[in-house]
Amino acid sequence: MSKPIRLQKFLASCGVASRRKSEDYIRDGRVRVDGTVVTKLGTRVVPGRHVVAVDGNVIRQETEHIYVLLNKPKGYVTTLSDPQGRPVVTSLITDINARLFPVGRLDLDTEGALLLTNDGDLAQKIQHPKFEVRKSYKATVSGFPTAQKIRKLESGIVVDGKKTAPARVRLKKRQKQTSIFTITIHEGRKRQVRKMFAAIGHPVIYLQRISYGRLTLGDLPKGSYKRLKISEIKKIFL
Repeated sequence: MSKPIRLQKFLASCGVASRRKSEDYIRDGRVRVDGTVVTKLGTRVVPGRHVVAVDGNVIRQETEHIYVLLNKPKGYVTTLSDPQGRPVVTSLITDINARLFPVGRLDLDTEGALLLTNDGDLAQKIQHPKFEVRKSYKATVSGFPTAQKIRKLESGIVVDGKKTAPARVRLKKRQKQTSIFTITIHEGRKRQVRKMFAAIGHPVIYLQRISYGRLTLGDLPKGSYKRLKISEIKKIFL
């Protein structure tokens, strides 16, 4: 007989969302256990005995974990649905029947590397601050930031009232009116890279995530995706 587990862990193991996002679903009253809405995070369920539903859809445990790397195009939202009717990233995954969800987010105008999976535990590990998973971006910014301003980004700069963790910033190219940088951070605050460059007076014009750890986009075309092997997943934490 299966042992009782926390409801949010069960949802994550079923590929509904990461454990943290599953907690949000519970708080928002979107989860029912045996027909009753449950909002308490400490609730435990027994897989196979209790009927768990999210937004009216009965949840069943996946038998296989799937990992996908997508080169997200501009104009797609990294949610499973959108009240404004904008296209969602999961609509780009056309030949995988499993319920996949994005790990973290890229805003509407940002392109590049996005992981999707049904493995909630892995998603939790990638997003948890203690693992400090490095994410690298290619940023085209307005103007030509001075070395002093770049040092501010590298040592940490106050964004939304909180100082960012140290970042790695490298100038790649100067153009007529813009500069291209690679920037590596391990935090996951909303629109963080854009806000960091805005804080030094050089707004981002174009932003693309190019890697998680040592897992890179490579030559994956925009809008395309590939299934990842376990050996490739391990590169995220290197």
